[in-house]
Amino acid sequence: MQQRGASDECVRRAPFGIGYAPPTMPFEFAGATDVGRKRDHNEDSLLLLPEHRVAVVCDGMGGHEAGEVASGIGVDTVKRFFEIANDPDATWPFRYDRSKDEGTNLLQVAAQWANQRIREAAEATASAAGSKRGMGTTFVGCLVREKRAWFGWVGDSRGYLWRRGELHPTTTDHSLLNELIKTGRLSEDEIANFQHKNVITRALGMAEQTEVDVSAWDLEPGDVCVVCCDGLTGMLTDDRIAEVIAGEPELQKACQQLIDEANGNGGVDNITVALARFKPA
Repeated sequence: MQQRGASDECVRRAPFGIGYAPPTMPFEFAGATDVGRKRDHNEDSLLLLPEHRVAVVCDGMGGHEAGEVASGIGVDTVKRFFEIANDPDATWPFRYDRSKDEGTNLLQVAAQWANQRIREAAEATASAAGSKRGMGTTFVGCLVREKRAWFGWVGDSRGYLWRRGELHPTTTDHSLLNELIKTGRLSEDEIANFQHKNVITRALGMAEQTEVDVSAWDLEPGDVCVVCCDGLTGMLTDDRIAEVIAGEPELQKACQQLIDEANGNGGVDNITVALARFKPA
């Protein structure tokens, strides 16, 4: 089964069993999204696929409500890809890289396909009124299998692993600020007062090919995987996010509390968060 947008030289049948997640795996998922207090529409998109053990957050960008379109294409494409990946008779839209593990392949191919479809949609409107050319979206996704989690990302939406009360970053922002921090060119005061914190260096839809970073983590009982947009991390410290997760055992209520607190602190952007907890029997 060849999918739209996949060229003959790209597609390759996935190895049998890739993408398969036993339905009894002990993971609990929850998520929520909110427009915030300052925006008039929500350009974030949230995807929860418990049956495939996947959670994704996309934070769109672009004029004429293009960000909402881009993030929507992002999560829709990821959903379609994981449905394909679960079918041993299906072909993938990009090649399976046998030098990388299963989780890395799944997240990288899903994001690359989303990048391709966003660019195709933008080009289709290039000459029309209300063109969405140049639209894009961040991407952060978490895939959990057995006792392991993979985080894939493009842009400045973030992933974390909460463990025994502490929040551990699993992603690094693809942003101008982070690039300057890594070079050691900014002082602490300059970092705190940096005027271009929203400038990102990678996004889905930005280039024909995008680099998707992936990190993998071994899980322990009770671990909670977190994916979220900067509408949350810009309003709450990592320590406060950790405190909320520690204090609210019901994941859906924890998601809502995080959003409520972000709004209480100003809610200057759309706010989206997803949580996945490892609950072995």
